[in-house]
Amino acid sequence: MSLPENTAADRTFQVDLRGLVDLLSHHLYSSPRVYLRELMQNAVDALTARRALEPQGAFGIRLYADGGVVRVEDDGVGLTEADVHTFLATIGRSSKRADKIAEQRADFIGQFGIGLLSCFLVADEIHVVSRSACTPDAPAVEWRGRGDGSYTVRTLPASARPQPGTTVTLTPRADAAEWTRPAQVHALARHFGSLLRHPVTFDDGAGGPAVPVNPEPAPWSLTHPTPGARGRALAAYGEEVFGFKPLDTIELDLPAVGLKGIACILPDAVPSGRRHGHRVHVKGMLLSEQAPEILPDWAFFVRCVVDAESLRPTASRESLYEDDTLAAVRDALAERLREWIAKAAASDPDLLARFLQVHHLAVKSLAVHDDEILRMLLPWLPFETTDGHATLDEFARTHRTVLVTASVEEFRQVAAIASAAGLGVVNGGYTYDRELVHRLPEIRPEVSVADLDPETLTAHLDPVDRETELAAAAYLARARDALAVFDCDVALRTFQPASAPALLIDSRDARHERTRSQLAREQEGGLWGDILGSLRQEVPRAQLILNQLNPLVRTAVTIEEPELARTSAEALYGQAAMLSRRPLRPAESSLINRSFLDLLAHALRKDS
Repeated sequence: MSLPENTAADRTFQVDLRGLVDLLSHHLYSSPRVYLRELMQNAVDALTARRALEPQGAFGIRLYADGGVVRVEDDGVGLTEADVHTFLATIGRSSKRADKIAEQRADFIGQFGIGLLSCFLVADEIHVVSRSACTPDAPAVEWRGRGDGSYTVRTLPASARPQPGTTVTLTPRADAAEWTRPAQVHALARHFGSLLRHPVTFDDGAGGPAVPVNPEPAPWSLTHPTPGARGRALAAYGEEVFGFKPLDTIELDLPAVGLKGIACILPDAVPSGRRHGHRVHVKGMLLSEQAPEILPDWAFFVRCVVDAESLRPTASRESLYEDDTLAAVRDALAERLREWIAKAAASDPDLLARFLQVHHLAVKSLAVHDDEILRMLLPWLPFETTDGHATLDEFARTHRTVLVTASVEEFRQVAAIASAAGLGVVNGGYTYDRELVHRLPEIRPEVSVADLDPETLTAHLDPVDRETELAAAAYLARARDALAVFDCDVALRTFQPASAPALLIDSRDARHERTRSQLAREQEGGLWGDILGSLRQEVPRAQLILNQLNPLVRTAVTIEEPELARTSAEALYGQAAMLSRRPLRPAESSLINRSFLDLLAHALRKDS
């Protein structure tokens, strides 16, 4: 039964309101600023319902911020007194009831019934006056909700609200002034509502005319005289939204879910795996600026702004609900990005080259799992090689056998020597590179690919003649004895460049195996010793290969003084270890320092 006009009765929310507001502010919403988005969303939903009743009606939303008061008016469907008790006073229904409401309100943005309570983040009292369009002779209804958990409902004379719709008025708290100043309210309205389909205006109470919040429709809904003009307009919008000039702009259109928008190719590289946030609007209202879930992980080279009809927001309406629809949208947008790459590869090689120069790592991560992209782009992807940075297509023209290292460290050890020996080696130590190089024969069958191991490299180093090797035998024996602590063998070869005195071949796997064997010896007899001993294999040794073509080496192998021979071998090992650019073990750092000081002391004694 309705209350008499101008009478009111205190009632209490069917929840602990103070606890709920604390929950909203600390756990659900990211910032108090969402209060205006929630009010605008409620107004948009009301207009959507009114439009269903009167399809030809001209309805809108009006925002006011004046004298410390924020007011939102809409020409929507309005509320009856029963609606007020149902939707404004009872928070939290059974799951069956929630599902029913969601089904009935599938065309609405908000489906959770808690949006209005977000206003308690900035105000201690919410004043609502509403009149229903569904029941023309129904009176206007006033609802006042207070932060202490109480509310009042009363009916008002028709003059209080002559036309259907709703007015929500907030008197902000002093500590919320930063969110309710006129300039801030206008900025928030533009931020959240720039793509809304209903007209929204803002009035700051200064006496001037109300200004439109969303004067232009979504840029992708406009027509342009030429495709080029359309592309430039969309790129300009992307630059306005994201603050960078896109390398290119991809138009997105998924009619099945009512999604439209653009993807902007970033002009600069980003770290692998870093997921950018994307601007997602739902029915025109900005949902989130941080929605990485709308694209797969590998698509970190783009940022999107989209507007969708069928995506479900979470309870906070600040992110997307992970369901089958979102998964299908993510797959469809990923396919659209693949199509763009394919089109660039087929018809715009300059654009493709600029794209790969910046985002080759992203494409490599995609090519590992996508055979179509692999076939299209693998020959054009850049790699670090013994011929410098080159595409695999360029590299395969001069090297029918392509060797690939397992790590960056191994590539740096052998690059100069392999290049001088005419070997074609690719650095396979970076993410995805080794796996991708091994797939090159799928695209270029005339090319073979193999892993580079120490035996392959040493096989391309020329042996010295027997007489030279016999003459150096004593030195080589002392060198092996000096470097035995590092499980390192020493050999004498000739190779280019002659400026390189020594080459240290020592793979990471070999070092790990030697470390394991050392632990097994130290733990012998214990539990871990038994376990490690059961894994024992023939321990691979490092190789220090001295270059007979180098003048310093030719002098060193003639040294007869035992201590000086030992010191020179340690110095050559230390110099080769540093050139390999791998991390030095403490014993190696100590050896380098000691051998330098010993050689310096020997030189000073000789001079004196």
